[in-house]
Amino acid sequence: MDDTVTPGSAMTNKAAPTPILFLDGGLGTSLEDKYHITFSTDTPLWSSHLLLSQSESDGLPILRKSQADFALAGADIILTATYQASLEAFQASGVTCRQEIVSKYISEAVKSAADAASITANRRNAEDKEGTTEKAPAVRRGGVALAIGPYGATMIPSTEYSGKYDEQHDQVETLTEWHWERFDALFAPLEDELLDRLDYIAFETVPRVDEILAVRRVMDRFKMALPNSRLANLPFWISCLYPGDGNTLPDGSSVDEVVEALVGNKGAAGRIRTRPWGIGINCTKVAKLPSLVRQYEEAVRQRVESGDISDWPSLVVYPDGTNGEVYNTETKKWEVPDGAAVPQTPWETQVAAVVRSADRTGRWRSILVGGCCKTTDSDIKELRATILQRSSC
Repeated sequence: MDDTVTPGSAMTNKAAPTPILFLDGGLGTSLEDKYHITFSTDTPLWSSHLLLSQSESDGLPILRKSQADFALAGADIILTATYQASLEAFQASGVTCRQEIVSKYISEAVKSAADAASITANRRNAEDKEGTTEKAPAVRRGGVALAIGPYGATMIPSTEYSGKYDEQHDQVETLTEWHWERFDALFAPLEDELLDRLDYIAFETVPRVDEILAVRRVMDRFKMALPNSRLANLPFWISCLYPGDGNTLPDGSSVDEVVEALVGNKGAAGRIRTRPWGIGINCTKVAKLPSLVRQYEEAVRQRVESGDISDWPSLVVYPDGTNGEVYNTETKKWEVPDGAAVPQTPWETQVAAVVRSADRTGRWRSILVGGCCKTTDSDIKELRATILQRSSC
């Protein structure tokens, strides 16, 4: 596994409690619900669209406020507003795709997230001085994760929920080239000053096994091309979504097949040297988390015990913060399906139970937990309080 030391990960001795870090929540849906930002086919960059404007009503200042909300709520790690960022989306938004222009917007995204994350650092330092620090990981400053979505997130309409891609991006080789071109054009040019403010790379909502392999190939290639680059050596995670009734990816792959693609060394995965620091689940109904995490644990355990991999990765879980709603890619709205049961147990209680169960195994390197679509800053605040309260008992 990647041996990069991350904030809070010094406690990797499994006799000690598993380090737990808190992620933020659903940025795009928070911008819609709390700040009344409207997204449509006219804004293919989604949250990244706010990077294009300094408007106080629908531009970068609003993005900063929304990210600061999550930091104030207790998020240890803030994700950048770059999930939908791609050359195609910038072009569709009327941006001239010259490197110096696009890099400016990506830089603003990193700065915005880093400024929000500094709120976490300031709060922790104040708590240390007052002697009121919670029982939480030793994070001296807030972390920042560079958010990178799948190819399907850049399509109109988006297809990460279905995993159905066009013929030009329907196999591992072509997906590798697309991800490489985007990574090389948008993120590799980041200046050292900004790279120093990044702590993780988050490849999110990946709906297909061939795209998991493509992402690993890109990181492999990047490390070979620039072995001393800070960006190439940042710990990265790959998280997948499970939107249907069963525990399968949109492409039909089982959890065991997913974990093999993520960390395995057989078949196509065996030809890739770079493994993610963390693996997990996002953009998925919270009720599915318990069984999915158990299946992830079993798949990883088998590979560790067989010697296929030497150590456990970190677990990353950030389910949707919904109350029965499902995203309709046609109407672009969150809707409760006809006849669907509305959960009675609070969202934060359900997520906390999954984290406690994973923690008890004593196997995961660390646990990162937060929320995805429809998760508010209030949800993150309640989640943090719930987990830390139980941890101190």
